[in-house]
Amino acid sequence: MAPKREVPPAIKKILDKDVEITKHFYVLANKIIPLDKCKTYFKGLEISCHGIPWFAFWICFTWLFNDPSLIQMQINMLLGLTLDILFVAFIKAYTRRRRPAANTDDALGQIGPDVFSFPSGHASRAVFVTFFFMWLHPLSLLLQPFIITWCAAVCVSRVLLRRHHLLDVVAGIVLGNFIGLLLGVLYVSDDTAKWLMNNLSDEKLDGGDFHV
Repeated sequence: MAPKREVPPAIKKILDKDVEITKHFYVLANKIIPLDKCKTYFKGLEISCHGIPWFAFWICFTWLFNDPSLIQMQINMLLGLTLDILFVAFIKAYTRRRRPAANTDDALGQIGPDVFSFPSGHASRAVFVTFFFMWLHPLSLLLQPFIITWCAAVCVSRVLLRRHHLLDVVAGIVLGNFIGLLLGVLYVSDDTAKWLMNNLSDEKLDGGDFHV
């Protein structure tokens, strides 16, 4: 059996302080709003930003809405979601931080690296999606406040639902912005996006310049 990995004292001190601050934050929030009454709302936010529903929805959206003007946006979002899952899975597998002791009823977090807590994948995904629709493919100014509110609610709910410590969420926010910036560098051109889509399906852009 491999020896248990020891956490350096300095990092352990930070993690212990994070646990303490997270607990105080939860207690304070519970005094302001009875959190048990908000659990259904928090779980709705959890599902709204889970990786599996996002991938399923986006693949269906990409397949069903075959407007050539959307192809570049659809392909780049899929690339960003893939990068997000890969980065989160790798970091979680490496750090292996356990979720808060109070975490219960977490059926969505019991698969693979999701059993670990650092960083928050929901926070990174919410921030990346918001970054994407604010800077890479900007939504209407009327819609931007809604996606920002959703992003903030998802991030805060991860702590209030006892899924993550505060540091996990902060790391997720940083990672989500990093993935957004990275995708900005890797952003797939319109021609390449259409070429990729035609390689996935001859019917996607039937009759177009890239049809095979």
